Order: sequence, then structure tokens, then C-alpha cells
Amino acid sequence: MKLVLFDCDGTLVDSAANIHRCMEKTFVEAGLEAPDLALTKSVIGLTLEAAISQMLQADVDHRIRQMADRYRHHSVLMRSHPSFDEPVFDGIGDVLDRLFGRDDILVGVVTGKSRRGLNTVIQKHDLAAGIIASRTADECPSKPHPAMVLECCAETGVDPAQTIVVGDAIFDMQMARAAGARAIGVSWGYASTDALQEAGAHHVVHEPDALLPLVMDHGLEDGSDA
Repeated sequence: MKLVLFDCDGTLVDSAANIHRCMEKTFVEAGLEAPDLALTKSVIGLTLEAAISQMLQADVDHRIRQMADRYRHHSVLMRSHPSFDEPVFDGIGDVLDRLFGRDDILVGVVTGKSRRGLNTVIQKHDLAAGIIASRTADECPSKPHPAMVLECCAETGVDPAQTIVVGDAIFDMQMARAAGARAIGVSWGYASTDALQEAGAHHVVHEPDALLPLVMDHGLEDGSDA
């Protein structure tokens, strides 16, 4: 039995624009200059406090915690609007359907989203039946700490060595390595191929279909690219 753990933002769904809008509002409200999109993308995947801390190059303190709370407020308001959209990347739905249909593969999610945010994605895109295990930012330490992976492994009874983490961020690759899992980077998200490889990706793929032979066969070679 194998366990495949997907990151959410930048891997399953394209959420950068939504995250950036909330960051812009949060920073301006705090009397700071709005960040540019590249800076926001560079921290997607971290917990909010860790993300804002990295953006400001400052230790987590009362101000950063307040900003994180205000981000959550703006995010809840945005998600409640009828026009809110967080689309699945083209081809990902087909890949998930194929994996959900396998008896020898379990699928989970490890994400810097909140539980509320992940549940919204799962419900909107009808993924509940296939997601066996998941961990979120309000349940575990921030990536790249391996807790999210290790807890999903413990819950499903799958050894980390038989686990694959699929993600678009350097934090995903570092987390997978720290947990003793295999790391597949995806280039359609928010980090470059070079950054993913430098962070420890065993393999980087450029389209969702390329995940299937790697995940099904566990046929990864260090340093390869597709």
C-alpha cells in the first residue's frame, strides 16, 4: 500500500490570486506597503504566522499574530462571496479520479490552509470520498516540519518510505525529505523547477498526467525531471 499526500495551494488548486488579495488587504490595514505577488507566492504553503514573518523578515510577535487574524477575517469574507472561485488546475481532477480508483493507493492532503479552507476545497470539488487523511495549518507545525506527513502515515498505517509527497513549494520538498518520504515537485505552481530540485525533489513534473506512472510505480530516480 502506498500513500500519496498532495499539497493544496499551487498543486491541486490555483489560489495565488485569492491569497494575494487577502495579503494586500492585511498589509495595507496594518499600515504597511502592499506586498508584490512574487513575495506572496514565495510563502504560500507556510502557516499564516510563519508566512507573514518571512515576508516581513521579522520574528513572530503580537503584530504578526494580529495580521494573521486579520488575514483570516478577510479570507472568510472572500470565501462567503458568491463570486469566490478557487479552480482545480487543468488535469488534476482526472489524476485524482485515477488514484481514487486504485486499491493499492491511499490519497491525502497536507496543506498550509486552515481546516476551514481545506474543507471548502474538498466540498466544492467533490473530493471527500477519496481523501483518506489530511492535515492542515491549524493542526500541525508549519511546513517544512514533517509532522503533517508523519501523522498521516500513522493514521493510515503506511510507512513514510512508501509515502509520496506531491507539492509545488520548496517547503513541501523539505517536509517530505524530513519525514523520510519521496518528494515530487510540480512546476505549474509557485516555485521554479530549479528551486524544487535544490530543496530535495526526487523528481519534478510539468503536467498532471506525468504524476501517474511515478505514483503508481513508485519509479523515482534522484535528480530526474519530466
